[in-house]
Parts: sequence; structure tokens; C-alpha cells
Amino acid sequence: MHPGKVYLFMSLLLIAGHLVFGSKRPDPAPIVISHVVDMRTQDFRLYWKDDTGQIFGNIENLKNWLDAKGEKLVFAMNAGMFKPDHSPQGLFIQDHKTLEKLDTATGNGNFYLKPNGVFYTTTGNQALICKTEDFRDNPEIKYATQSGPMLVTDGQIHPAFKEGSINLHIRNGVGILPDGKVLFVMSEEKINLFDFASYFKNAGCRNALYLDGFVSRMYLPEKKWIQMDGDLGVIIGVTGN
Repeated sequence: MHPGKVYLFMSLLLIAGHLVFGSKRPDPAPIVISHVVDMRTQDFRLYWKDDTGQIFGNIENLKNWLDAKGEKLVFAMNAGMFKPDHSPQGLFIQDHKTLEKLDTATGNGNFYLKPNGVFYTTTGNQALICKTEDFRDNPEIKYATQSGPMLVTDGQIHPAFKEGSINLHIRNGVGILPDGKVLFVMSEEKINLFDFASYFKNAGCRNALYLDGFVSRMYLPEKKWIQMDGDLGVIIGVTGN
């Protein structure tokens, strides 16, 4: 076949392939760092203040406090959003005590992009995420943090998220895996909400919750990801060997 005809034939094949298969990226959120926690075997807690009532404020202060108690911090990440005085925005339950009530109001910003939701754990070491409107307090709830919006609800990405959005930020969130373990994720680079939510959906999470944006920090020395600075409210922490 003449070289010109070969080039034309190959070009037609490429065009046909594009029309049939499209050009969608196989992984919509490749640049993230993630950590899976098994609530049944690992020591998970939410931290806000130390024994003197001082707000930790960052992961370094939390780590130093735990070190002094002989406890080793193996994973940490900021929890839900917080107010200017560093008090939790919305529900915060710590060791079965409700320190901030559920926020069912409407407003502006990511927290109020309905549906928003609650991530909580029980005395039976079960982790769950639900829409704020579906949350029901009970004595079995040990820890809880409220934030928004829901990234994935019943297997569906939040309808307000747009594929290809140029609203890019560092983000972190939490999802429940099919086996009940908890997937904590933070973007290493700026990412839009659609791609961030897609990561959780592709991992099998039927429910996932956005935690926060540019303030996000993660401490995960096993993956050489150590961020101990920042200006945080409630902090997620896992201790162990």
C-alpha cells in the first residue's frame, strides 16, 4: 500500500476508535494519598483539646502530647470544618459526649452544600457516614464529626459536582469501603470535587464525606507523608505500634 494511503488508513482508525471508545481518563483522581483504617483492630479517636483545655491546633501539638503519654501517633488528619475560634462547625461528639450540636441550618459554602453529612463511629467499632437529615443520635455513638458536602451518597456522586470543573483546591475526605473499613484521602495536588468524589466511588465507597479544603493536613509516616503544621480544629488520630 502506498505510504500516503497507509497514513490515511491509520488516521481513520484513530478517529473511529475515539468515536467508539471516547477519551475518558481511566483514573479521574490519580494524585491522592490515602490510608485505610480498620476500626475493629486500630485505636481511632477524635481530638480537639488537651487535658488543660488547650486546643491542639495542629498535628505536631497532638503528637507531642501523645508522646508524653507513651502513645505513638501513626496517622492523623483534620476532621470536619471549624469556626474562627476553632470550635467545630456542626456536630462534634467525643467519647460519647456531644460538645457541639448538629447543624441543620442552611447557608453558604461547602459545609451547607446539601446534602451535607456526618461521619461517626460506635462503641461496636463500626464506622458510618450518613446525610445530616438521616442522622439519629443514640448512646452507642462514640465519635462524630459533621461536614459537607457529601461526596458520594448511596453510590452516587453529589449532583452539584461538574466534571471538568476548574474549581481546584487541596481537599480531604472520608469514605466507607465495602468491607466496613474507613478510607481517608487527601489530594496531593489541587483537584475538583467531581474528580475527588470519583476516587471514593471508584474505590467502592457508597458513602463518602468531604472534610475540608486548603487547611487540610495529613500525617502518615509509613508513606513518608508528614505534615505537622497548619491551623486546625478537630483532628482525626490513630495510635498504635
